[in-house]
Amino acid sequence: MFESAELGHKIDKETYDKEVPQLREALLDAQIDLAKLAKFPVLILVGGVDGAGRGETVNLLNEWLDPRYIQTHAMGEPSDEELDRPMMWRFWRELPPKGRIGIFLGSWYTWPIINRVQGRTKLAELDQSLERAARMEKMLTEEGALIIKFWLHLSKDKQRKRLRLLEKDPKTRWRVSERDWEHYKKYDKFRVVSESVIRHTSTAEAPWIIVEGFDSHYRSLTVGRVILDAIHKRLADADKTISEVSAPPPLPSIDNLDILKTLDLGQQIDKKDYQSELEKYQGKLALLTRDPKFKNITVIAMFEGNDAAGKGGAIRRITGALDARDYNIIPVAAPTEEERAQPYLWRFWRHIPRRGRVTIFDRSWYGRVLVERVEQFCTEADWMRAYSEINEFEAQLVRHNIVVVKFWLSISKEEQLKRFKAREMIGFKHFKITEEDWRNREKWDDYEQAISDMVDRTSTEIAPWTLVEANDKNFARIKILKTMCRQIETMLKKKGIEFKKN
Repeated sequence: MFESAELGHKIDKETYDKEVPQLREALLDAQIDLAKLAKFPVLILVGGVDGAGRGETVNLLNEWLDPRYIQTHAMGEPSDEELDRPMMWRFWRELPPKGRIGIFLGSWYTWPIINRVQGRTKLAELDQSLERAARMEKMLTEEGALIIKFWLHLSKDKQRKRLRLLEKDPKTRWRVSERDWEHYKKYDKFRVVSESVIRHTSTAEAPWIIVEGFDSHYRSLTVGRVILDAIHKRLADADKTISEVSAPPPLPSIDNLDILKTLDLGQQIDKKDYQSELEKYQGKLALLTRDPKFKNITVIAMFEGNDAAGKGGAIRRITGALDARDYNIIPVAAPTEEERAQPYLWRFWRHIPRRGRVTIFDRSWYGRVLVERVEQFCTEADWMRAYSEINEFEAQLVRHNIVVVKFWLSISKEEQLKRFKAREMIGFKHFKITEEDWRNREKWDDYEQAISDMVDRTSTEIAPWTLVEANDKNFARIKILKTMCRQIETMLKKKGIEFKKN
């Protein structure tokens, strides 16, 4: 796999000096075209062998390209803040928007490789990391991103020679550390692991480009040309749509029976029992979130439901039991311009909380398979693949000791009409009813089908849906509190809750 990158590729200085001006001009033109169209982002990953010129390459790209349209991220060892969240969180929050270029010095591959070579993780854990990386890249490319992955390579002899040359020059001596020489001693292990990683993650949509890194002129021209050609090709195809997925359509309703029709919406709780149960379960929730072990977990509660189903009231009963310093509510509306310039999960990844906290989403990532599907704000291909993308997203959360609690609040069409009219009559509730609510009501059947498909495809063992009969608000609130307490208590009872390695 590395044979061609050990042939001794070299470009003389005269040729380099002649070609660089034209290449730089072409790159700037392509970058400006990319920014004007703003149809897709470009992610450039720079990895490889120590001493192969990764830092120099990144510095050169920053010199050649317009700094207004480029972001560079040196992804070193994860910080405490980053370790508090799933591995991919720190990369999601740094993704470039459409029309921009993001350069990553170190990527989602760096630490899985190092941890495996150092013996800190097992082969199965490396495989899991690679699967997550491949799924992330597939999603990004299907959202339109152009991913260019460079692996800068050196043979073992040339790595030693390169490190010694850098050490001898006072201007570059600082670039070589004890860590570089420690890695050199494990060159053979790094080569085996790196080759395996490249082999398993070089895909049609995001292939690895292996570049010999010893000669800086050859390395720089090669990297520049690859980037230029890739952007030119994608700009030429910018108006082409992603091909439709080949997955079968959702299960058709033949007998007019779906999961929502099985709910008993007539369930109620009388006022006296409600007050008693409310006090009991709010108290229990308060104690659970103050348990010493709670600092090692995170809770994400997500609320979806019919318009006027009572999501806000249910959320207030939860927060009434929590310390205001330990929770955050994320109201989700139509995406902003900033959010539309990113993959749809980006705006949710950036709100993933640290350990020991509760985050509540009022509406969520399920908008892709509900509102966006019914209102045709995205293609069928987009919402069909979103089911697996959402399942993967939630699996990463759960793997990191995050309790994911998902509620769907369901009311009847008649009850919704009653609540809509009540909102119109009460002055301080006028803001809760809009033309959009009435318009959505006209598509009740379409939404019901979308909801059923959502539950069928995303109610998993690790992150199940809790369907809440919400015609009686008090009954719904108690069921929600009970479910919250039960799922948090289950996590706290697990043995050996601790920080997991990414």
